[in-house]
Amino acid sequence: MTPNVNPDRIQPLAELVNATAGEDFSVWSARPGTRVRDAAAFAEMKAHIANRYAGVEAAHSFVDSNGQVFDCIPIEQQPAMRGSQSPAIANAPDAPPVAEASHPRQEALQVEPQLGQGKQDVYGNTMACPPGTIPIRRVTLEELTKFETVQHFHQKSPIGKGRHPRLSEPEAASDVHKYAHAYQTVDNLGGHNFLNIWAPTIGANQVFSVSQHWYSGGSGSALQTAEVGWQVYPGKYNSTNPVLFVYWTADDYNTTGCYNLDCTAFVQINSSWALGGALTTVSKTGGSQAELEVAYYYYQGNWWLYLGGMGSAQAVGYYPASLYRGGQLAKNAADIDFGGETVGSTSWPAMGSGSFASAGYQNAAYQRDIYYFTTAHTSQFAMLTPVQSSPTCYTVAIH
Repeated sequence: MTPNVNPDRIQPLAELVNATAGEDFSVWSARPGTRVRDAAAFAEMKAHIANRYAGVEAAHSFVDSNGQVFDCIPIEQQPAMRGSQSPAIANAPDAPPVAEASHPRQEALQVEPQLGQGKQDVYGNTMACPPGTIPIRRVTLEELTKFETVQHFHQKSPIGKGRHPRLSEPEAASDVHKYAHAYQTVDNLGGHNFLNIWAPTIGANQVFSVSQHWYSGGSGSALQTAEVGWQVYPGKYNSTNPVLFVYWTADDYNTTGCYNLDCTAFVQINSSWALGGALTTVSKTGGSQAELEVAYYYYQGNWWLYLGGMGSAQAVGYYPASLYRGGQLAKNAADIDFGGETVGSTSWPAMGSGSFASAGYQNAAYQRDIYYFTTAHTSQFAMLTPVQSSPTCYTVAIH
């Protein structure tokens, strides 16, 4: 593979880091859309980029369909490994098999890995990473300065620190986060389903729309989660297309947590998927449906993420249990949750397809074939309780 077929189209990573060091707060604070709090916060953002890329070498770079730059960096140079006390990469297991009925729908479009040797970006660069490297979405001042501080950048949402949906009831009309979801309280080692993918519109005074899994445990400030799904979040990704994401928290979204590979948390081992990257196969109302097989499995101290299958080859990476500081998710989760979340200030975007659950298949968004993994490492069909905290906006049906 020839790295950077058109290198003039993508600023080399080292050049970007050097240019960032010389940026001035007075210039950036006058830019439209800049929300950085003050000069100290701006200096922290510059330091964040300098630290993130110190000693990092990009073997190849490309852009996805959202225009997001991805750099292929050595697996040991990703943020979680550079901040790890254990430099060894864990070996991925096969996840426990689920029931025979849990197969892709014959008529549905199965979302394929975003990256591969036969794919090229708009500049002719190959959308694949060389052996021994993984794709990491480039973080720049352009993105960071859309937030007040680095801490706001890492939060689930820039307004309201984020909550687990089980803690959102009763929900006030003024709450910035709204949910429609279904849960089961049960000790578990993760779970599985097929996640239906849409591209809801995000309007003025609206932040994002999400469809996802939550695996959680603990309560109050000790609430912990491992999360995965898709989101439409223009303020972060500068696009109205759905994006693949993971998220976590060890302390109820207060001081811990971040998306994707934005901090020293998730360890990626698979170069076929781009966390924070665009999902270009989406569902159409009354027409073709797009879905992605998704699972988490806790095994030997790691929360493993699987996409597009349950074998070790489909393992994308993992959250080490050490992130959870001896809390509930350091041994297992106590709750499984599946559904949607939206964020807005004075109005809220569509969730999923934008249709109520009663609209049914090809109209309403869905998550199907939902199983959890027991503490005995077997699979069990979920028995979910639906929750509609804003039924005039969003509804749930269990079939």
